[in-house]
Amino acid sequence: MPRELLKGNEAIAEAGVRAGVQAYFGYPITPQTELLEYMSWRMPQLGRTFLQAESEVAAINMVYGAACTGARVMSSSSSPGVSLMMEGISYIAGTEVPVVLIDVMRGGPGLGNIAPSQGDYNQIVHGGGHGDYHPIVLAPASVQEAIDLTVLAFDLADKYRTVVVVLADGNIGQMMEPAELPPMQDIRTEYPDWAVRGAQGRERRLLSSIYIDPNVEEVLNYRIMQRWNEIQKNEIRYKEYYLEDAEYAVIGFGTAGRVALSAVRAARAEGIRVGLFRPISLSPYPYARIEALANQVKVMLVTEMNAGQMLEDVQKATNGRIPIEFYGRMGGVMPFPDEILAEIQRIAHSLVPFDENPRQSWMKRHAELLGTLQGKQ
Repeated sequence: MPRELLKGNEAIAEAGVRAGVQAYFGYPITPQTELLEYMSWRMPQLGRTFLQAESEVAAINMVYGAACTGARVMSSSSSPGVSLMMEGISYIAGTEVPVVLIDVMRGGPGLGNIAPSQGDYNQIVHGGGHGDYHPIVLAPASVQEAIDLTVLAFDLADKYRTVVVVLADGNIGQMMEPAELPPMQDIRTEYPDWAVRGAQGRERRLLSSIYIDPNVEEVLNYRIMQRWNEIQKNEIRYKEYYLEDAEYAVIGFGTAGRVALSAVRAARAEGIRVGLFRPISLSPYPYARIEALANQVKVMLVTEMNAGQMLEDVQKATNGRIPIEFYGRMGGVMPFPDEILAEIQRIAHSLVPFDENPRQSWMKRHAELLGTLQGKQ
């Protein structure tokens, strides 16, 4: 297929269409509204289902109902909208039906703003609805990756009967880049044997997320955890850059990882042996590979567009064996490559003391900046 100049939100929507999505339910919220708008004409054009719900709560429950029929379904939202969906996501997980959700993150907490952020990491990767379940979470760093991971998300959702979240940020949704769309898949005509599509001529099927008997609920939870163990073995994804001989490693996902790559290349030009590790699957997280990197490099620098949410996973993986430094921007502010380059230079050209609290030391180093910003409020 030829490459086209595509906007992130619209590219994700078309990727879902070409992956065979049969129904889309959503509610507008910046910075993902173009995705919903694209679906509003594209889905009816193909004779498929589009419905703008009255709220995010309604949208996710419509997704839940459609997923129970075995159809490929999706929704999209942003940060506070996704927060409203969490109860429904938990119901979906408890019912073991496949669903794809696109979260195009914005600044928060609260209503925050419409600027790009990575503040949903804890909400999606470690938080979400109640109970013992884990969604698969995939983090693109370009429009092309957003397309590819959206198609993959549907396949993984079907394979494991689980929720899959494509976790992008406002940059990915709003940017335009040349990218290649996948071929159009046929709409499915055969459905899994658990789907509820009418019981004429067969025993009825029951899909539910409520099990009054605690022993029955425990069996469900155990089954979900067994499936999660399989996911952890088979579905970890990441990319590495310049790590073969690296003495220092930068770790960042999505847009922060993409910006960090420019900084890493600039540092390499100065003779600093630094590499980049970019997790693509945030859940399951590549703990083992980061643990192995801790045996190779002297220091790791975690960079995020938040106050250090993935930082805690890196600390868990390294278990205090090497210094971990942190650089973040919050509230929808995007880091620039020269900011991350300055952090790499600081680490490489000075004796870096081990700090039990890299987030606190980062705040101390940026106290002047923070004070200036606070003075403008």
